[in-house]
Amino acid sequence: MIRRLFYMGLGAYLGVWAMRKLQSLRPDHVARRAADQIMDFADDVRRISASRETELRAGLGIDSVDGTATGKNRIYDVKDGR
Repeated sequence: MIRRLFYMGLGAYLGVWAMRKLQSLRPDHVARRAADQIMDFADDVRRISASRETELRAGLGIDSVDGTATGKNRIYDVKDGR
């Protein structure tokens, strides 16, 4: 009797677990998770590239595109503001 109740409970648990796993693999769920991960990755890339650009500009003494520079003499000609 107790063995049957155990296996019946185990079967119910496994059935619920399997249904949740299968529902999480539906295309709309997978696409949403992938889009969220791509957006997080893009945000990280933008943040890191902005900080790196700030470091490079500070190291080269480039402050703006209009020709003003602080620090050492400017070697590089900045034309497009990148």
